Amino acid sequence: MSSHPQDATVRLTVAQAVVRFLNHQYSVLDGERRRMIPASAGIFGHGNVSGFSQAFSQFGDDMPFIQGRNEQALAHAGAALGKATQRTQTLAVTASIGPGAMNLVTAAALATVNRLPLFLLPGDTYATRRQGPVLQQLENPQDPGLTVNDAFRPVSSFFDRITRPEQLITALPQAFRVLANPVETGAVVLSVPQDIQSHAYDFPESLFRDRDWVIRRTIPQPTELDAIAEAVRSAEKPLLIAGGGVHYSRAFTELEAFGEATGIPVAETFGGKGAVSTDAEWFLGGLGLEGTPATNRLVAQADLIISVGTRLTDFATGAQTMFKHPDVRFASINVAELDAIKQGAIAAVADAKLGLAGLTERLDGYHVDTSWTQETAAQKAEWAPRRAAALNPDEVYAKTSDTPDTDAILTQGQLIGLMQEHAKGGDTLIAAAGGPPGDLLKVWDATGARHCHLEFGFSCMGYEIPAGMGVRLADPDPAHRVSVFIGDGTFLMNPTEILTAAQEGLKVTYIVSENHGFQVIRRLQMLKVGKQFGNDFRYRGEGGTEQAALDGGYLAVGLEKIAEGLGAHTVRATTAAEVRAALDSTRDIDGPVAIVVPTVPLVDLPGSEVFWDVAPAEVSEQAWVAPIRAEYEEDLKEQRWHV
Repeated sequence: MSSHPQDATVRLTVAQAVVRFLNHQYSVLDGERRRMIPASAGIFGHGNVSGFSQAFSQFGDDMPFIQGRNEQALAHAGAALGKATQRTQTLAVTASIGPGAMNLVTAAALATVNRLPLFLLPGDTYATRRQGPVLQQLENPQDPGLTVNDAFRPVSSFFDRITRPEQLITALPQAFRVLANPVETGAVVLSVPQDIQSHAYDFPESLFRDRDWVIRRTIPQPTELDAIAEAVRSAEKPLLIAGGGVHYSRAFTELEAFGEATGIPVAETFGGKGAVSTDAEWFLGGLGLEGTPATNRLVAQADLIISVGTRLTDFATGAQTMFKHPDVRFASINVAELDAIKQGAIAAVADAKLGLAGLTERLDGYHVDTSWTQETAAQKAEWAPRRAAALNPDEVYAKTSDTPDTDAILTQGQLIGLMQEHAKGGDTLIAAAGGPPGDLLKVWDATGARHCHLEFGFSCMGYEIPAGMGVRLADPDPAHRVSVFIGDGTFLMNPTEILTAAQEGLKVTYIVSENHGFQVIRRLQMLKVGKQFGNDFRYRGEGGTEQAALDGGYLAVGLEKIAEGLGAHTVRATTAAEVRAALDSTRDIDGPVAIVVPTVPLVDLPGSEVFWDVAPAEVSEQAWVAPIRAEYEEDLKEQRWHV
């Protein structure tokens, strides 16, 4: 786009110019062209009602607007749309100044941490300052130009405050360049003062022409792939870790071709879950703190770790204790150099699809040693019956004296087993923080296109319910079920977008595991503190507020009534037969569905056998803490630097 004095102009307000620009932006990946911003969303207040609400109204025929209940949730829906469309689309989300804008900060961090495109339009305080201080304005005596919106700077991939209309001419293309860049993408924030939103300017018509933003594939350097291939050929026990980059680059075929050709076992991170769609002999499943023990034992033996499209967080590395081979080496294919060089890896800065194809070509005729294939098969065979037993919904769970007294019959693992029975090709199951994503990484079979959408880069409670909207917008096919799997803790944190789903007629199912608390953190607390405190959902005891502990009975919460009141068709199912009937009978219902299932508290899937560096108190008057600290210090001896 170029601008010359002779170019035709059109007089628009700043807000009108932004919305009109959005209507003409397209992403292109492998020749597939999509509207980059297919819809907008937001909540209006004094900081955006006269500017952006007018603009979205004026251009409403070209830009559908989703009215939400919480700005953070709407932005989560935008990030989920980005994840579900392999970063080719997202939402534009607007908010008023002050608390409305600040509600977007958590979602901005989630998008940036996960490198998911998200376009945010928070209002800001007056640029003229004549009116100040205005309602909800932060006053900093050392920096009059500082506003609460500066909180976006550290959690955004791009931030610009528009204080002059003509700044849009350069700011908007720069913003979309970042959205479409696989290395830089994340939250893109245009902070627009409320008075500037309504200012008019003669913008060049050329700014509003259709523009294609090509999502470029980084071509690997031949010498870098040569070095990785040489490392593979010299290794005895190589293993590949597939991350989210495999999804975003659509490298599924190339990953499976690599596995078939080489026999190198392949594990998945949270972001990589579902990267492999066939149950091949070389496919391991999840790794790390919530991975399978079989996968983790193989990782511990590997002398070469090849990571593709992953940041390798501490959940994937066991806080740097998992790689136990004394001479372990690392290689990496990643579009971001920052990630490619981690662990002191032999790095190929490349798109995952091109990198895997090139590496497979260089390994023509190579196959791992039979002994490594046999070890892989043995570990998988040992894990399979343990997984099946944990998921078997028809096995009566034997409660003990330590089992809390509730009406639950099924464990959370058995509930997952029922969902697995019901899942069909094209369905998507969504989870984020708490127990569900870890359980799904460990046991969910995502082969056969039974997709598993896990957000764990930011592990954000409150993402899940709005994420269901984002995934459904990405896949409107009514034959494909979009389900959100959450605990009661997450459900109670942010259920309100169920109403938005009802308002929009979005077909999303919410499956709620009612286990009476923040149970995965309770488990960690027991491991690292030795005593439960503040995680069970219980009434305060007879001592009232004078009593510190919440140790009365479980809270009486009508989760199904909440969901029903927000517009969902709701079922409470207790037995395996009831859950099966609920899943089957609600599959074709239009609009949101909520299935609430009591699950037995404090019952976990088999452990991963992996350490996580969460430090217990170094000193304490509680006698049971010292042994926990001593065990922790012993485990720390397994940590290694990989540089």
